[in-house]
Amino acid sequence: MAVNRIGLLTSGGDAPGMNAAVRAVVRTAFVNGIEILGIRRGYNGLINGDVFEMEHKMVNGLTGRGGTILYTARSPEFNTEEGVKKAAKNCKYFGVDAIICIGGDGTFRGALDLAKHGIPAVGIPATIDNDIACTNYTLGFDTACNTAIEAIDKLRDTMQSHERCSLVEVMGRKAGHLAAYVGIAVGANVILVPERPYDFEKDVVQKMRRTRIHGHNHFIVIVAEGVAETEGGSQNIADKIAEETGVDARVTILGHIQRGGRPNARDRVTASRMGRHAVEILRDGKVNRVIGIQGGAMQDFDIDEALAMEKDLQETMYDTARILSLS
Repeated sequence: MAVNRIGLLTSGGDAPGMNAAVRAVVRTAFVNGIEILGIRRGYNGLINGDVFEMEHKMVNGLTGRGGTILYTARSPEFNTEEGVKKAAKNCKYFGVDAIICIGGDGTFRGALDLAKHGIPAVGIPATIDNDIACTNYTLGFDTACNTAIEAIDKLRDTMQSHERCSLVEVMGRKAGHLAAYVGIAVGANVILVPERPYDFEKDVVQKMRRTRIHGHNHFIVIVAEGVAETEGGSQNIADKIAEETGVDARVTILGHIQRGGRPNARDRVTASRMGRHAVEILRDGKVNRVIGIQGGAMQDFDIDEALAMEKDLQETMYDTARILSLS
């Protein structure tokens, strides 16, 4: 199929690197003689016709900006059959031959719905959760890790001064990739992730007691938000730690600070590569794909297959965290 005009949107939670991907899509399309229509506020904007023509000069300086200039919003209407039909009708009205959507699994499910109504799509994975199974890496993950690490390094100074336990909740929804990476990077005593069951007495209390015997007078506990939800909140976990160990446990929930800020080099370069690849596969007639990185190489996967894949926490990461925290 010939692609002369592409609609571009960002959807779901924002992630560092989204703007760099937007820039790459617009610039690559310009080089290939393809028009880009920017769609504001994700699928909600597509339903409401909130679109504008994007020229290559409009994306100057975007590589280092956080957030997304296209904005993002939830769209309950798009979750209905009528909403999808309206979005597909608008694509045809504006002469959009295909959609490039930047976001996570919910974004790609929306793209699949559009594809079923005759609007081809390509997805670029951007989520700090790093939970898209077809790719080793999603945009925003590394920047989010570094944001959390910087905050925890500062917390450590206070915890050491007061001989306390700092329990830090990081984002990630139902995935523990962010918690595992951050936990290893900051030398956490305990890392709790939703992919691995844990015994509170053995994996938390006893570990803290052992490290105290070895001379530690402060502790860092990293909790993924998926674990916090199942335990009734991070404060409940902290209260149990204080009760069982006698150590004052303070909670810090990093929250949305992890999603903001200037993307680092890895996210800028990866976003640029993914944006270019997305346009070029559409130019070459490949549709309904999700971009991914496997072994450092840019690849693309059928969107149905990509959504059916499951991504587990790397066992080597979990084992490394366990061993380095003195098991």
